[in-house]
Amino acid sequence: MSQERISDEALMHGYSQGDAGAFETLYRRHNGALYRYILRQCLDRNTADEIYQDVWLRLINARRRYRSSARFATYLYHIAHNRMVDYFRRNSSRQAVTDLPLENDHTLKTAWAVSTPRPEVELARKQEVQTVLELIEQLPSVQREVFLLREEAGMSLQEIAKVTGVGRETAKSRLRYALKALREGLQ
Repeated sequence: MSQERISDEALMHGYSQGDAGAFETLYRRHNGALYRYILRQCLDRNTADEIYQDVWLRLINARRRYRSSARFATYLYHIAHNRMVDYFRRNSSRQAVTDLPLENDHTLKTAWAVSTPRPEVELARKQEVQTVLELIEQLPSVQREVFLLREEAGMSLQEIAKVTGVGRETAKSRLRYALKALREGLQ
C-alpha cells in the first residue's frame, strides 16, 4: 500500500519502528500548515524557524513514546503549542512580521484564488488577502491560535481544546470571538 493512503497515526507508528519513509510522508503532509501556524502565532520569521525546527526535533526524539490516543495532528500541534508557550515565557517581547511575502503565502490566499486576466480584480483580491492577514495578526493570541488551528490544521473544537489545554466551550468561545472580529474588520 502506498504511504500516501496510510493514516498519520499508522505512519507515526511505522516511524517509531524505524521506517524513515513514514516520517518523510508525515513531514510532507504537515510541514506547510505547521509552519504557517507557528509563524502567525509568533509573528517573527527567525523565531518561527527556531520553534518549527524544535517541534520536528521533539517529534523525532519522542517517536518511541508516541501513542495514538488522539489524531497525529493533535499530537503535533500540542508539541508546537507547548514549545511556543515555553518560548514566550522566556521572551516576553514580540516582534511584528514585516516581511510576509503575499505572493508566497499559500494559506488564506487560496480562499480567494480565482484565475483572472483582469489586473484590477487580481489587485483587489491581493489587497483583501493582505487585509485578512493583518486582521489575523491583530487578534488576541488565544483567539488567533484557535482560529489558526481550525483553519490551518483543520482541527475540531475538541482537538483544539486538547492542544491548547482548555475546555471545548472555551475553545468554541475563542473561535467565535475571532470570527466575529474578522467579520467586523472586513466590513
